[in-house]
Amino acid sequence: MDERQRATLIRNMTDNLPTLRKRMDISQAEFAALIGVSRSTLAAIENHKRPMTWNMFLALLLIFTKNKETDKLLNAMEIYTFDTTSDIITLV
Repeated sequence: MDERQRATLIRNMTDNLPTLRKRMDISQAEFAALIGVSRSTLAAIENHKRPMTWNMFLALLLIFTKNKETDKLLNAMEIYTFDTTSDIITLV
């Protein structure tokens, strides 16, 4: 997986982060605490004012794949597809 592919996955996650978080029925403050960042950092990422790191992408991916409400959306949002699965696993 090259940097362009990583950037696309991160952009897709960032674009859909508010929707995914809301599908988990969790507030911005609760979700920020869950992933170990401040609420203001999470808000800045959701508002495209701060870039998401690859490490944060992977952490979010783990959280969202373990949730029934969000797991099924990842493929539709082109965040985690069968094509990218082996590439991500290799990088981890």
